Amino acid sequence: MNPETLLRLLKNMLRLRHMEELCAELYTQEKIRGFLHLYIGQEAVACGVLEHARQQDNVVATYREHGHALLKGITAKAIMAEMFGKKDGCSRGRGGSMHLYSAEQRFFGGNAIVASGLPHAAGLALAAKILKEDRISICFFGDGAMAEGEFHETMNLAALWKLPILFCCENNLYAMGTALNRYQSETNLVKKAASYNIPGITVDGMNVQEVYNKSKELFAFIKAEKGPFFVEFKTYRFRPHSMFDPDLYRSKQEISEWKVRCPIENFKKELFDKKILDLNMLKNIQQEIEIEFSEAVKFAEASEYEPIQDLEKDVYYENKLQRGPAPSTP
Repeated sequence: MNPETLLRLLKNMLRLRHMEELCAELYTQEKIRGFLHLYIGQEAVACGVLEHARQQDNVVATYREHGHALLKGITAKAIMAEMFGKKDGCSRGRGGSMHLYSAEQRFFGGNAIVASGLPHAAGLALAAKILKEDRISICFFGDGAMAEGEFHETMNLAALWKLPILFCCENNLYAMGTALNRYQSETNLVKKAASYNIPGITVDGMNVQEVYNKSKELFAFIKAEKGPFFVEFKTYRFRPHSMFDPDLYRSKQEISEWKVRCPIENFKKELFDKKILDLNMLKNIQQEIEIEFSEAVKFAEASEYEPIQDLEKDVYYENKLQRGPAPSTP
């Protein structure tokens, strides 16, 4: 990879990390409400994969999707306003943290239900195939989704219909608070894809260069073969499952051991060692990121809440029955 690409990957990972740490801070200030699931530790996956996504490609993600939305082109301002529940948010304040969405950027959620993004991705890919559109659907999901029926149904249809989907399993070893080996009898996740005749590989999700290089090959494969591919990214979230999670199901030692493999710190060190990055360049990158998100917070705070008279807008059911006089008593 050329230096420009390497520095862009670093900057994007730093953007994601800064945004998530800022969201945690704003959550404690009660400016962000509801549920909040942070992506800290997993940045290399979204950054490495979505570096290859084109404007016309579809992306579907989970409720841990802030970074995916940002990289697909939704602005920091629109994301932050949505976090605040404001009408200038990408979902007009109706979705919040778990339901970021932009048809314009072809980012189709943000899905709160585990595995629900999988059939959505299949539908988008089927539409592209029928309409003969040059699109790939990129579907991100966690290891926990692979215990759901939607996973198996989607993989079967994707294989039968040869749908252009890149299935990206972000295996962070836990489905909420349950370890992989406690809910999966077969922990080799690539084997599950193989059972549907879908090719797959396992990639180090803590190494952004490996993610980038392998993803480039997979996009080329899908374009050539016009069929699905499954990739398991082995990664780890440094924060609890959500802001409400006491994180009692794993040891502090385990977390510390994974933090040694931090995708940002290790990549930063490598770029320093190769003289691609220096302290002044890093300072400038960090300043640009701070400006981007400070402006996003100001935008979110200045935005208004949806007016009460619009609360029923876009609700599909409308009661048009005309109530007549009360029936007479016999």
